[in-house]
Amino acid sequence: MRYTGPKVRLSRRAGIPLTRKAVRYFERRPYPPGEHGRKTNRRAAGDYSVRRLEKQKLRWYYDVSEKQMRRYWELAQRRPGRSGAELVSILESRLASLVLRSGLAPSIYAARQYVNHGHITVDGRKVDIPSYLVKPGQTVAVRPRSRAMQPFVAAAEGVYADELTAPYLAVDLKQLGFTLTARPEREQIRLPVDEQLVVEHYSR
Repeated sequence: MRYTGPKVRLSRRAGIPLTRKAVRYFERRPYPPGEHGRKTNRRAAGDYSVRRLEKQKLRWYYDVSEKQMRRYWELAQRRPGRSGAELVSILESRLASLVLRSGLAPSIYAARQYVNHGHITVDGRKVDIPSYLVKPGQTVAVRPRSRAMQPFVAAAEGVYADELTAPYLAVDLKQLGFTLTARPEREQIRLPVDEQLVVEHYSR
C-alpha cells in the first residue's frame, strides 16, 4: 500500500526531507518521529535495516506502492543496463514524476492528484494514470479547461519550478507543458537515495 499519512512524519522516518514543505520542519526535528525518536541511532541499524530503509526512501520519494516497486524492479532487471540505474530511470519516467520535475506541481502527491483528476494530457490525449511511462518525444501539458485553476496559474508563474531544469525535459511553463526529450539517465537525476543499497535489498 502507498503511505497516506502525514508527509513530514514520513520525511523524518526516512531521514531526509522528501518534499519542499518538509525541509523547514526537518531542519527543526531531524530525528525519527515518536516518543523515542531523539534516542534513535540510525547508524547502529543492521545491514538489512539500512538496505530496507533505502528501498523505502525510494518508494516514498516517488510515492509508489510496494507492489509497484517490485514490478519496476523486475522490469529493470530485464533491461541491459545496471539494475539500480534502470530502476531509477523507470521511476523518473512515470507521468506523475515528470509533472513534478517539470515544475507543474509542488509535490509528488499533488502531481499524482493532478493526473488522477484528469488535468493532464499526453500528446493531446487525457491520461489519468500516474504510473503511465512517458516515452522520449512525447509532450505533456495541462488541459486547456484546467489552466485557469489556481495551482496551474501559480505553476505558469514558476512558483514550483526548480532552479535547474532537468536536462531530459524541454519545459514551457507559460504554456504549462513540457516534452521528454530523452530517456532520463541516473547521472542526470537528483535523488537523495543510494540505489545500490536498493539493489542489494532485492537481491538478498
